[in-house]
Amino acid sequence: MAAKLLVDENLMRRVVQGIFRRNSEIDILRVQQVGLSGVGDPEILEWAAKEGRVLLTRDFKTVPKFADERLVAGLPMAGVIAINNSQASMGQVIEDILMLAEFEADCIGQIQHVPL
Repeated sequence: MAAKLLVDENLMRRVVQGIFRRNSEIDILRVQQVGLSGVGDPEILEWAAKEGRVLLTRDFKTVPKFADERLVAGLPMAGVIAINNSQASMGQVIEDILMLAEFEADCIGQIQHVPL
């Protein structure tokens, strides 16, 4: 079963558009669509966990830290895909995201880094 995705505010729109071009059936929401614009990372991770959505982000500094804190505290975490698109082409980043999202079980409670 494919993972449901939540896109953080800092992810480039081109990545989201590329994901949709490759897979128009993917279940993906932006934080702005669900009233989380401007909300802190812990609250976004909490919402994502409740909704079973893997968070896509370019924030390598704080999101993984807060995700780790959730895991250490025994709180649910749907997963994080942290993207560094300066290390790979846009096409490779999109392919890696789609590959990780293809199997929800590979994301639950994990912090994955893209490019792979």
